[in-house]
Amino acid sequence: MSGHRLDAIDRKILAELQADGRMTNVELARRVGISAPPCLRRVRTLEEGGYIRGYHAEVDAKALGFDVQVFAMVGLERQAEQDLAAFEARCRDWPLVRECHMLNGEVDFILKCVAPDLGAFQRFLTEELLTSPNVGSVKTSLVIRGAKREPGVPFDVLERRVSGRD
Repeated sequence: MSGHRLDAIDRKILAELQADGRMTNVELARRVGISAPPCLRRVRTLEEGGYIRGYHAEVDAKALGFDVQVFAMVGLERQAEQDLAAFEARCRDWPLVRECHMLNGEVDFILKCVAPDLGAFQRFLTEELLTSPNVGSVKTSLVIRGAKREPGVPFDVLERRVSGRD
């Protein structure tokens, strides 16, 4: 299954599940205008095809005591594929690192980190990140507040592209 082969119902299923992954199959089928059995088959096909990677609850980090959010821009000393893969593996092992993205440009990676307080982040920074093999530089930016957080993709843009209106 590839992006251009999804039909309108598949795209509607994805949009609905992205907005509310907890709804029942019966409710999902009602929203997309098909009966429950074919809806469930389509959802399973979308899962198997890799369009749906999982289901999770979005938790409030601050409510759980993680008051600090930081973006860390990391420059590596070497960028050979084995060095990039080794750094990515270390990032997956660090609990405070919630996202890791390799970039093109002045920095090699940007990490989204959460911590209970500045002291905990500073310990992670000085004891783990800065001392990690191949890390040449780290610049950090403390998040003051967030203005937008939308998971997934904008399905209205996808629909305009698919219909030729964009």
